[in-house]
Amino acid sequence: MIINCLERHYMNSIELKLFSSRVSSICDEMGMVLRRTAFSPNIKDRLDYSCALFAADGKLFAQAAHIPVHLGSMAFAMGSIVKDRDWFDGDMLVLNDPFLGGTHLPDVTLIAPVFVEQGRKLVGFVANRAHHANIGCDTPGSMPISSRLEEEGLIIPPTLLLSAGKLQQAALSLLELEGDSFGGDFAAQVGANKLGVQRLGALIKRMGLVDYQNGMIELNEYADRITADTIDQLREGSYSFIDYLDDDGCGSSDIKLALELKISAEIIEMDFSESSKQVIGNLNCPESVAAAAAFYCIRCLLPEDPPACEGLFRRIRLKTKPGSILNASRPAAVAAGNVETSSRLVDLVFGALAMAQPDRIPAASQGTMNNVAMGHIDQNTGARWDYYETLAGGIGAGPTTSGMDAAHSHMTNTLNTPVESLEMHYPLRVCKYAIRRGSGGEGLHSGGAGIVREYEFLEQAQISLLSERRTRRPWGLHGGGDGVQGRNSLNGRALPGKCSFSVEKGDRLLIETPGGGAWGNRANS
Repeated sequence: MIINCLERHYMNSIELKLFSSRVSSICDEMGMVLRRTAFSPNIKDRLDYSCALFAADGKLFAQAAHIPVHLGSMAFAMGSIVKDRDWFDGDMLVLNDPFLGGTHLPDVTLIAPVFVEQGRKLVGFVANRAHHANIGCDTPGSMPISSRLEEEGLIIPPTLLLSAGKLQQAALSLLELEGDSFGGDFAAQVGANKLGVQRLGALIKRMGLVDYQNGMIELNEYADRITADTIDQLREGSYSFIDYLDDDGCGSSDIKLALELKISAEIIEMDFSESSKQVIGNLNCPESVAAAAAFYCIRCLLPEDPPACEGLFRRIRLKTKPGSILNASRPAAVAAGNVETSSRLVDLVFGALAMAQPDRIPAASQGTMNNVAMGHIDQNTGARWDYYETLAGGIGAGPTTSGMDAAHSHMTNTLNTPVESLEMHYPLRVCKYAIRRGSGGEGLHSGGAGIVREYEFLEQAQISLLSERRTRRPWGLHGGGDGVQGRNSLNGRALPGKCSFSVEKGDRLLIETPGGGAWGNRANS
């Protein structure tokens, strides 16, 4: 973007803060519309969605405080999605293909361009991404124990849902294949994007296009200075860290995640190329998910409430190996990569950063999202119900505070489904929902505790569990104790971390989530 310097009005700090708040508030309002108009508890109760604004070249410009794994991956991949495409006012693109800018199939993204000057000039994009519990998978909840992408549900390549404001029948037929039809959560996503287009257009009209574009430049430059200052506070050098995923549910165990972190005066380089090759199971992820975890960890080091734009990440360099678990090749299964591998990548990056800045980095949190997918498909009528949720656990302790109990951590920013909503919508009863006392690591600052959640089934159902930290504990730092690993059981019988099984009426599933690691040795205090 080239703007004549004679035209440029430089914002003072107050003007820049107001501008940043105005664009981020558009994302907040989009999210509120999506939540209030969605049909499924997955979106309206768990808040499994994200909204953001992008520049005309696809670079992130603003986002709400929604889900890091959604937003970081969109920031990394949006440029490739929107380039080399003829856009028109009123268009809306839908996609979920992990190898073309998505994360995993249940996360469906809708993108809409924003035009000004009577629809002649493209100035940016609005986008939202939301998790659909039914994306056409044969396994209820669409989070199966899979070994190929095709087993995980309907694959939607970048496809026009609306063209110049008109609904495209081909795209509508595609969406109806997975039973949700256009009338529910997809309509809520469309409405959120339409509101975003209106709000951003109105802001540009009020400011004037030149001042708006100047504001974009200044906001990104300001964000870049924030990151540069943060990097300057880190200890220069190279730091290595290795962690291991429990297993992929398909025969592979102790799956290596490796990072070589290099900090210099101006940039941070993260080399993940020594991580495991892609596996048979679905712990694989596209490179965009690895980028999301890296971006998130660096953002945690920044001052509170920096502008959420592309400038924050200019100084971060990533390297992955094609065909690896962190840069998988089609048709690798990826359902759990977005949730489980991304969570463990945060532990990996924080483990390396703890060597560069030991007085700021916390111990490992639960390191899993504890995915529970369930439902039933009537083979005679085709009628089905699908439910999916992630479960909270313990957060790792830090240098000054103990870890938080029973909270979603890091790459997920969702909520547990309220018991009342779950029991109202599905043939389930929650028999127990409590903090898992004693599951946090012990130390100078103790790790947070996980939770205990027990479901009783009121009719037959099919269950899929995708969970980590069932064999390896969340690690403590600086002499702090490790958190207790999680446990899954059915009617008192232990279950593996990743499994699929059927249940009958009256069966009970118990999930005990991991605690966080402790920070510091109490004996040395």
